[in-house]
Amino acid sequence: MVSLSLGLGVLLSLLGVLGYAASAGESITALIPTFFGIPILILGFLARKEKLRKHMMHGIAALALIGFAGSVRGLSTLVDLLGGHDVTRPLAAVMQSIMAVLTLGFVILAVKSFIDARRQRSIPAEPGR
Repeated sequence: MVSLSLGLGVLLSLLGVLGYAASAGESITALIPTFFGIPILILGFLARKEKLRKHMMHGIAALALIGFAGSVRGLSTLVDLLGGHDVTRPLAAVMQSIMAVLTLGFVILAVKSFIDARRQRSIPAEPGR
């Protein structure tokens, strides 16, 4: 999961920078994915230390969940855009949708990982080991 969190941080950071460049620097809000990606990267690097891993991964999952909550509305706007309707900010709809999919995917995988880790701790060790 640490590698996956680092990947998410890189992807979100790139998404923000590319969106900002695509908007010709007119919209600082295009950098919002980067504002999530950089802290995720920092926490991901800290999570490489075994004693910090649990807390850092929970922090990353929380950031990803907040990122999803803030970007999920872009999915409905993207559906409108793909349906041929006029959308005020098509670039924003695409970027929000990408961020929503990336962050939701991470949250789902993180929750599964947390559940698996909990189950592993609750399994008693075999005798003689």
